[in-house]
Amino acid sequence: MFAESFLDISINISLAMLVSAFLLIIVRIVRGPTLPDRVLALDMLVAVGIGFIAVIGIKTGFFLYIDVAIALGLIGFLATVAFARYVLSRGSTVDEAPDPEGDLNIINQETRHSAAGEE
Repeated sequence: MFAESFLDISINISLAMLVSAFLLIIVRIVRGPTLPDRVLALDMLVAVGIGFIAVIGIKTGFFLYIDVAIALGLIGFLATVAFARYVLSRGSTVDEAPDPEGDLNIINQETRHSAAGEE
């Protein structure tokens, strides 16, 4: 009796933690700020998916779900390797967003220094 209630409480706590992790991962995927952050978040999304499958497998008593979780882990690993190769071949890890203030300020400072040196 005590073991069953303890298992039910543990499963509910695990599901709550997985849902909160899922929401935080979605925020990281949307906000970024860089491509490696998004790739890492997608890898963590696979890990949370594996956690969901494992917890549901334990809750239902249908342990074939564990095999599905293992297969998802292998696919997630291959996807992470593919994303890492993409990031390496791209060459830049920073999202190319226009930075009107930063670039112009550097150009203006260089122009001022070169003008001051010529006088």
